[in-house]
Amino acid sequence: MSNVLLCADEPILAEGLRRILENVPGLDLVACCPRLEDLRGQIEALQPDILLVDLTADVTFAVLSGLREAVSTSRIVLWVHAISTELALQSMSLGVRGILRRTLPVETLVRCLMRVNEGELWFEKALTDSIMTARSYSLTRREGQLVALLSQGLKNKEIATALNISEGTVKVYMSRLFQKLGVKDRFELALYGLRNLAPGSRVTEAASVSAAKRQTAPLWQPPRSFFVERMPAASQPAAARPLSQLKF
Repeated sequence: MSNVLLCADEPILAEGLRRILENVPGLDLVACCPRLEDLRGQIEALQPDILLVDLTADVTFAVLSGLREAVSTSRIVLWVHAISTELALQSMSLGVRGILRRTLPVETLVRCLMRVNEGELWFEKALTDSIMTARSYSLTRREGQLVALLSQGLKNKEIATALNISEGTVKVYMSRLFQKLGVKDRFELALYGLRNLAPGSRVTEAASVSAAKRQTAPLWQPPRSFFVERMPAASQPAAARPLSQLKF
C-alpha cells in the first residue's frame, strides 16, 4: 500500500480525495496537512510515498525548494488550477514528478497518482511540446552558460550577477537565442537547456556558487517512461502516451 499525503487547506477537497482513494487498490490518503508550515513535520512523521500539493499563491519556488530538501523518497505532484510556465519549469527542475489540473476527471487524477507511484513522470502535453520538437544547435560558450543558468530557474538579474555581465546584456543574449533556436519564450528556452545541455555542465565559478545557493540543480533520475496526458475535445480522458525515448 502506497501512502498519499495531501497538502491543501480545503476540508471538502481532502474529504473528496479520501473517498476517491478508498476505492483505489494500492493508494491510501494517510493525512491532509492544511498549513504549509506544518508540512515538513508531517513528511518526516508519515514518510509518504506521494506528496500531493494543492498549488496556491503561497506555494512559491522557495517553498518547493524547501520541500525537495524535506523529502527523500516521496514523489511530489502539484495539483493546480493553472500554473505559469516559469513555475512549471522550476518545478520540473526541482524534481516534481507530475503536474495535474484540478479540473480533469477523477480517472485522470487516479491514473496520474498510480503512474507517478510507479516511478514515472506525468505532465500534460502543453508543457512538453517544446521538448518533443526541440532541435540541436551549436551554442557559443557564453550562450551555453546563460541557457544552463536559465534552466536552473535563475532570473535575468541573477544570471547577470553570475556571469558578471549587465542585465541589459542578458536581455540581448535572450533575444538572440529566441531567434537562433526558434523558441518563443523563456520557458521554451529553458526546456531546450534541460534537454540538450549535459547535466553538471560547467559554467563560471560565480554561476556555480549562485546556483548552489538556490539549490536548483535537478534531482530526479530519468524514469522508465515519460507520460504526457493529451486531453481530447470530448469529455472522456484519453490514455497517457509513453515517450520512453525522451531524454534530458
